[in-house]
Amino acid sequence: MGRNAIVKPGPGALLSALAVSLCAGLLGGCAGMQAAPRPSYPAVDVQATGETAPVGTGKADAADDPAIWRNAANPAASLILGTDKKAGLYVYGLDGKVRDFVAAGLLNNVDLREVAPGRILVGASDRTDGAVPKIALFTLDGASGKLTALGAQAFMAAGRAPVQAYGFCMGKALGAGELARAYVVLKDGEVAESRLIDAGETIRAEYVRSVKFATQSEGCVVDDRTGILYVAEEDVGIWKVDLKPASLSAQAFAMVGPDKGLVDDVEGLALAPAGEDGGFLVASSQGDNAYVLFDLATAAPRGRFRIAAGRFGATSDTDGIELALGDFGPAFPGGLFVAQDGDNAPAAQNFKLLGWDEIVQALQR
Repeated sequence: MGRNAIVKPGPGALLSALAVSLCAGLLGGCAGMQAAPRPSYPAVDVQATGETAPVGTGKADAADDPAIWRNAANPAASLILGTDKKAGLYVYGLDGKVRDFVAAGLLNNVDLREVAPGRILVGASDRTDGAVPKIALFTLDGASGKLTALGAQAFMAAGRAPVQAYGFCMGKALGAGELARAYVVLKDGEVAESRLIDAGETIRAEYVRSVKFATQSEGCVVDDRTGILYVAEEDVGIWKVDLKPASLSAQAFAMVGPDKGLVDDVEGLALAPAGEDGGFLVASSQGDNAYVLFDLATAAPRGRFRIAAGRFGATSDTDGIELALGDFGPAFPGGLFVAQDGDNAPAAQNFKLLGWDEIVQALQR
């Protein structure tokens, strides 16, 4: 496939589209028809051991996507970032308390990279301007937990059809003079890659290439070890894109269905790397409120879990997730998993925190 090749949807998405088409053509539509129940596959129950303060936008689908910065010198002082897609970007401590908030507009997904010792670059998909997709850029002070806004960068050619920025993830630099690579998943299914260039007082985003999926996609994550980008096409499944060739193309990794334990929508993606190319990809199986582990080498499912009711409540309708391995201090000595909670009633939406080692142990019982 070329620079803008389209990845065709799987049979499940085609059947869904056919059903919508048939309903639209029937006299009176399908207003009275009941939607077919979604499947719900077995999963191990685990409980959250912490949570963040709710986002500021109440009574709305507002919290969306987290990112994690691990403080290697003082793991217990690590930080979590989370978007309020109606308002801006939060910084939380591991105690869940707010360290900072920047009213930066309609930021949907967030990611970060420590591009040099002590220099933490944060990026987010910015859909404040509905016609022009942008990347909102920040630096994060690891000691104070404060964000400094660097502005929002347009990266697509002028004159293209209006489209929203939606998903977002970052990967390591692939060329000289770059700080990192940014991947914006547009609302129409295109994933646009840009290089992030240090331009003195700001950072410039330069579009490089793209790959297009046939239907709406959002979640993405880059495995810096292997140069593979993973993308969640919501109603279809997970694709992998090799970033090493000049032209991008996609291969199926795990499609929606019982053999992989994935229920649409497929949302956030996160990595638990091991060795040079092993480990797990974790996906939010939003359709049945679960999370699925996949073997990175074989794409075989290796377990499913749900965040069940407990002191901090269950999760449902999870959008973004994030995972970071290593020591995070006494509360999370074996890694940290963060999941957006779509129903934190009576409070506004927030993010739930779990020890990754506890999840792994539960799956092995």
